[in-house]
Amino acid sequence: MLVQLFNDQRQYINAFFDALDLAQTERILQQCLACKGSLIVTGVGKSGRIAEKIAATLISTGTSARFLSPGDALHGDIGCLSRQDIVFLFSKSGESKELLELLPYAQKKGARTIAVVSREGSQLAKSCDMSIVLPVVQELCPYNLVPTTSAIVQLIFGDSLAVALMRSKQFSVDELALNHPAGLLGRKITLKVADVMLSGADIPLCTSKSSLIDILHELSAKRCGCLLVVDDGLRLQGIFTDGDLRRSLEKRGQSALEQPISDLMTRQAKTIAPDVLAWDAMKLMEEDPSRLITVLPVVEQGRVVGLLRMHDILQVNLKTFS
Repeated sequence: MLVQLFNDQRQYINAFFDALDLAQTERILQQCLACKGSLIVTGVGKSGRIAEKIAATLISTGTSARFLSPGDALHGDIGCLSRQDIVFLFSKSGESKELLELLPYAQKKGARTIAVVSREGSQLAKSCDMSIVLPVVQELCPYNLVPTTSAIVQLIFGDSLAVALMRSKQFSVDELALNHPAGLLGRKITLKVADVMLSGADIPLCTSKSSLIDILHELSAKRCGCLLVVDDGLRLQGIFTDGDLRRSLEKRGQSALEQPISDLMTRQAKTIAPDVLAWDAMKLMEEDPSRLITVLPVVEQGRVVGLLRMHDILQVNLKTFS
């Protein structure tokens, strides 16, 4: 049964896209771009829940917006409206009593009004300054009553409008980060390599002149699976990993213990800067699935300042997004 419902819903959503008046959506976008005030989003019932979510998306993506409860509006909250605002009224039928009661008072405040409905010729659509019909051929509900498909197309319209405004205003990832300081999304767009890397005395270091036997304690004690080989100015010369240790002993036997690290290390190592997003660093480390990188030297102005481990990225749950 569930598979059939998925197929039905796909057909209903495709029908929505086929019948949607795209030219009208573009006119509404231009109205929003020209708006000097805020986008006020309202609705009742399930449409109200969708409207509230759309308002939150608009706010977080750089558009001045708020959700306005129709009931609260008529008991004082309409005071937030100004003639510079645009009010979006979401209603499947376009006949919601609460919205029809609110509409004339919103218009008296001078706000521009846009009806978002799924029925042509509705009272709300005829009474607003502009309207858009979101076509719904059938609700997924077997009785064609429960707002299911209609709620989805409202959300599609609202979220698409929010992203169109975001793109038109060239809302940057840095601005997005300021609006999402917490949670997984916040970490993805704000957390830098410098925030999670090992630094200072925790960095496993050695010089290229050190012999293998001299550095074994450091390799074991730091438990990073590698040593960063540096010169006296902390400039990176190469990297010596647990894999290099194994290969050296297999190839040279006990004599490898007396060899300088410069003869055993890997000279070409990928590096990362401390101000790069940890998310981007993770993508670099996973770039080649056949040769996953588990550690990255962190280099700034030619000097080693840290070591980034995949373990540290896992600890902050960035992998949740991959």
